[in-house]
Amino acid sequence: MIPASIMSAQLEGWQAEWRAALTDPAELLEALNLGTLVARVIRPTRDAFPLRVPRPFVARMRRGDPHDPLLRQVLPLDDELMPRPGFVDDAVGDLAARNAPGVIRKYQGRALLIATGTCAVNCRYCFRRHFPYAEETASLGRWRKAVDWIRANPDVSEVILSGGDPLSLVTTRLAELTGELAAVPHVRRLRIHTRLPIVLPSRVDEPLVRWLGGLPWPVVIVLHANHANEFDAAVDTALARLRLAGATLLNQSVLLAGVNDDVDALAALSERMFAAEVLPYYVHVLDPVRGAAHFEVPDDEARRLIDTLRARLPGYLVPRLVREVPGANAKTPL
Repeated sequence: MIPASIMSAQLEGWQAEWRAALTDPAELLEALNLGTLVARVIRPTRDAFPLRVPRPFVARMRRGDPHDPLLRQVLPLDDELMPRPGFVDDAVGDLAARNAPGVIRKYQGRALLIATGTCAVNCRYCFRRHFPYAEETASLGRWRKAVDWIRANPDVSEVILSGGDPLSLVTTRLAELTGELAAVPHVRRLRIHTRLPIVLPSRVDEPLVRWLGGLPWPVVIVLHANHANEFDAAVDTALARLRLAGATLLNQSVLLAGVNDDVDALAALSERMFAAEVLPYYVHVLDPVRGAAHFEVPDDEARRLIDTLRARLPGYLVPRLVREVPGANAKTPL
């Protein structure tokens, strides 16, 4: 069981929990009784991708288990320093798809807004871990340029809020952005890509629910969970509140070696998601971002896993196995 000190900020609201996130690998490992792993932790440097993990997420990790699937997703180990040909900083071609500050356009009819560069958790496999957020974010007073671009492109009917994590913005800022988008007549849908309801469920508070319920479009929230152990009662409550606000809930996962690369783990994730009334959407093979090669699962193994999963579960619980190919006009099925 995780010591009570790790959870000391739990009842203080989502912003307090955000500030109380663990950023010291030694503290995290001590809380999990895994001090022997400290020797493998990457030492911080000026350009390092640091540890950040909220305490509610830590509380779901198994104490004393160095192979815990949640810990593996967040702990910066020396595996990240191993070079691998083909693993690069811009793994999915985001920079080539820029159209305005913070606007990425890859697919017909959709535009993605980098609403913020901040996240509540730093996932070690993140395909934007090297993204230049300081120059390429639609916030910081630059939303008008992003919205002007969307207004000037009438074929854009769906706006995707991404990041970072858009729900890391305070709700008043989110309302400011969607208020500007609401004045664009050809925008008919809003999609939000977020991990916060999973890693920091207290973020789904009353102001956020009121904001969602008052939006003028159908809203799809694409969550990001990779393992069934990421769900608990607090997450279930947060997801129920999102549904009551009218949002459709989907999930996309990443296939990760040592986390969910077996059919039992994938089946348990789909079953646990459905129990929380979330439908599987995509499972991505790993984007080849520098520092994440140790998470790679070979394509043939990925196909075998999904074929086996398809034989075990009803079709609506089997996510589509895809890869994002830079320059392609849609996700590429495997």
